[in-house]
Amino acid sequence: MPFSRSLRHAASVPLTLVLLASFLSPAAQATTTAQPMSTAQPTAVRTAAAPFTGTTPAGEVRGYLDAHTHLMAYEAFGGSLMCGKPFDPRGIQEALRDCPDHAGNGAFAWWENFTRHGTPFGNHDPAGWPTFKDWPAWDSRTHQQAHYTWLERSWRAGQRILVNHLVANRQLCEIYPLKRNACDEMDVVRLQAQRMREMEEGIDRRSGGPGKGWFRIVRDSAEAREVIEDGKLAVVLGVEASEPFGCRRIGDGSQCTRQDIDRGLDEMKRLGVSSMFVCHKFDNALCGVRFDGGTTGAFINAGNFLGTGRFWQVEKCTGPARDNTLLPAGGIGDSLKDLLRLLGQAGVTLPLYPSPPHCNVRGLTDLGEHMVRGMMERNMIVEVDHMSAKAADETLGLLEDARYSGVISSHSWTDETYLPRIYRLGGMVTGYGHAGNGFIAEWKRNKELRDPGRAFGYGYGLDANGMGALPPPRENSDANPLRYPYTSPFDASVRLDRQRTGTRTWDLNTEGVANYGLVPDWLADIGNLGGQEIIDDLARGAETYLGMWHRTETHGT
Repeated sequence: MPFSRSLRHAASVPLTLVLLASFLSPAAQATTTAQPMSTAQPTAVRTAAAPFTGTTPAGEVRGYLDAHTHLMAYEAFGGSLMCGKPFDPRGIQEALRDCPDHAGNGAFAWWENFTRHGTPFGNHDPAGWPTFKDWPAWDSRTHQQAHYTWLERSWRAGQRILVNHLVANRQLCEIYPLKRNACDEMDVVRLQAQRMREMEEGIDRRSGGPGKGWFRIVRDSAEAREVIEDGKLAVVLGVEASEPFGCRRIGDGSQCTRQDIDRGLDEMKRLGVSSMFVCHKFDNALCGVRFDGGTTGAFINAGNFLGTGRFWQVEKCTGPARDNTLLPAGGIGDSLKDLLRLLGQAGVTLPLYPSPPHCNVRGLTDLGEHMVRGMMERNMIVEVDHMSAKAADETLGLLEDARYSGVISSHSWTDETYLPRIYRLGGMVTGYGHAGNGFIAEWKRNKELRDPGRAFGYGYGLDANGMGALPPPRENSDANPLRYPYTSPFDASVRLDRQRTGTRTWDLNTEGVANYGLVPDWLADIGNLGGQEIIDDLARGAETYLGMWHRTETHGT
């Protein structure tokens, strides 16, 4: 989790505030001949030709992949926690506004202040468009990071797949005091799916009419391939909810049934959802979660207690896979470990833990197994990130028994000992949006674990609008900076200068990925540091994802 620095200040603020903070997820100005699709022209690039279309001589599509982002998260968590929208039909000046409670000098933006600076006290310039003095920024969690014109810049540079997760968390919604939406997670998912369609239609209107836009929501791999071959961005819908289909756990009781799961999965398919998480952040009726570690985990553990009536229960890991270490560990936890185990069996849990390695005692429940099997029956992609080590092991066992390829770790939130099993199944792994050196190091480790019998492609899970930090400025970038303007390493016809929106210009070297429009700069910097091999693997990301998805759809046929 990227937020441990701020939690060091937690002792001086209310539990509600620090618990909110604990939720945080692992988080061009130029002359142009191809005009961006906005009268504001905030993301112009120079192009010598139309975007890359068709396939390579080997018959593959080419383009990079974001396997995990949240365009419509502003509607989640009560609808008042995140400021700004990725699209507004009235224009960018309406979309990129600060929250009403930030008005003035931002002194009342206690959530922004706490998540960014570690204290509820502070201020910022609340003006968005056109000056953007203080936001967006790589470390700002509450401001819109993915306006569609910023995403457009990434598409023009070579992005060809975006997996957009419709996100919801009832517990966070109920804790945050300001609300304009209800906290029912599935209602929030439905609303975000509607907003995605509205954005697609809005981009179409700015591009000449229905079907003309570069942003295309797709339902299957064949449709996605057609979209990419046409040089457009294929947008896949996923769901990352903490209690899908109402599957909350209270004590030892489940608040959903198999029928609820079946109806819910059928509805998700009708909405066009192709990929889903089974659990996220808190234990639910389907599976135990992979703990957040350290201080962050201690506060999320408090949220688990508020939501389920139980603190997380730990057992000594028996295999190489493990969850993150919880605090406090050792000391009194070691002396009381037998008593704590007995109390847990009786339904009483205390936040005291023995020495690590720690594993969540909760794995995949019977209802969770029913959901995984239901996803296989509906040819959906199973997201294993956020599952406990035990739940991930059991889920991968089900997929292995069925020889089912539809599995992904999309943002570095599963134990790496499971990655070879994902690769052998024909699944995919993409890395969280770290700074360049960290992303390259993880790519190297993951590639060593690949199945040598399968083609390899890579991608990233930026988790934009996921209330985690985006990639920060790279250390020592002053000694080896990204030099502007530069040619996209994914499409030689595209040349990009520093990104400009309104009157504001950003530079990756000093400001990191302040918004989605700087993703091409980040990847170009990664290419300069890591060489052509990582660029080639990223360029095969779209093709690798489509291959995995196609095998998922044809399973059993």
